[in-house]
Amino acid sequence: MEMVLDPPRGVGPLRLGMTPNEARAALETIGPLTPTSDGTLAVNLPSGLGLSVGFGVGPTRDRVNAIEVWRPNEHDVVLYRDVDIFGSPALEVVRLLRRYVALEPNQDDDAYTARELYLALWRPFETDDPEDTQGFFFQSALVARPGYDDTPAQAAARQAAGEQPGY
Repeated sequence: MEMVLDPPRGVGPLRLGMTPNEARAALETIGPLTPTSDGTLAVNLPSGLGLSVGFGVGPTRDRVNAIEVWRPNEHDVVLYRDVDIFGSPALEVVRLLRRYVALEPNQDDDAYTARELYLALWRPFETDDPEDTQGFFFQSALVARPGYDDTPAQAAARQAAGEQPGY
């Protein structure tokens, strides 16, 4: 299966702003829903590819505001433009994606985020050892509404600038 990241719109058939029922139906086109302890809507395929959706708070609480994809163990490919997000070494992915977006390292972990689209790539640690796949490759990608991780001051500034809460 090939899954395409399309920030800030969505991932594959999942779209930011979907209702829970729309998100459930879209996930079921990928595979059977996986029960989770927190009630999150998720799919986990035998290949290891996983997808889940998160819902907003306040006025966006009944709309998808984030979609997360986990690295498959085999076969499935996740792309942004022409870049294989999970099949290429993390630092190579960063180098290639910077042709398209301002992907910057996070200060508190080994993740990178392009905030203007809201595309975030995560791994638990950085390593130069390709045998240590958890640190050599990204393990998850998140597509979210712009402003997803705004501080209260940043959210107030967006609102003052006339921006509506996005999905």
